[in-house]
Amino acid sequence: MNNKIVDLFKIKYPIIQGGMIWNSGWKLASAVSNNGGLGLIGAGSMHPETFREHIQKCKAATKKPFGVNLPMLYPQIDELINIILEEEVKIVFTSAGNPKTYTKFFQDNGITVTHVVPGLMFALKAQNAGVDAIVVEGFEAGGHNGRDETTTLCLVPMVKKEITIPIIAAGGIATGSAILAVMTLGADGVQLGSKFAASIEASSHELFKNEIVNAKEGDTMLTLKDVTPVRLIKNPFFDKINDAINNGATIDDQKELLGRGRAKKGMFEGDLVEGELEIGQVSGLIDSIELVENIMKTLMDEFNAAKNEITNDKFNF
Repeated sequence: MNNKIVDLFKIKYPIIQGGMIWNSGWKLASAVSNNGGLGLIGAGSMHPETFREHIQKCKAATKKPFGVNLPMLYPQIDELINIILEEEVKIVFTSAGNPKTYTKFFQDNGITVTHVVPGLMFALKAQNAGVDAIVVEGFEAGGHNGRDETTTLCLVPMVKKEITIPIIAAGGIATGSAILAVMTLGADGVQLGSKFAASIEASSHELFKNEIVNAKEGDTMLTLKDVTPVRLIKNPFFDKINDAINNGATIDDQKELLGRGRAKKGMFEGDLVEGELEIGQVSGLIDSIELVENIMKTLMDEFNAAKNEITNDKFNF
């Protein structure tokens, strides 16, 4: 496959697994890498010693390339960066911060840097910061999100018109035909979160995985837009937050209601009542919890079938 993302990361398929908090441990990252994609360890939910342990276990489980997702607002980020250097991780995806802060430092240490952005303005800033690639994430995506609510279908071609570095599309992608669609729009590769969150190897709680499988159209919504926009499954905690917002809760009120550890409570501990259940709109298309090996095979089979379908008569006008 002649592809910028395949060439950049030295992988078989241009499929990246999102570095999702409480989902993306070494088992998931190594499984994705072993099956031709690029696995990412999600540093945002790990203490430094846990982060090091996951990197070391991932190195033992795969000889293929893998990387880490590094939220730049993480309070102990300097410790995480030292671990990345000491463990010789060669691929870093940065998010939730200014890409200028660490990009050159990482690259000077032989690390390929990709930055996650929710819109064109941020994509241009990331390109100007010198990153090697960008992830452009539409608001269909689960978890923390952009305030402008630009969909992946609109965002990818907007960014493609202005950007020369490789583009990875994210948000609302869980099938091979969706991969083909966004690549037709100008993406060089894709990043999938929700689909891999519903894998056997994901480190999230089984009850959360079952909620992903059971989710239907309309069961997720973007909320907490004044604090930090996040897409959640509608559960009692979501209802509590939504009711407060509708009744005029201030930003401080919302922060107090949110408290600490809600994502861990929901996704890792399986508290479906009081926890945050971060997942994308595409959960409505996910109907089973599968091994990564099966997910990757199905994605590529669907991709090739969709590519072949384009040659049939219904596309001849």
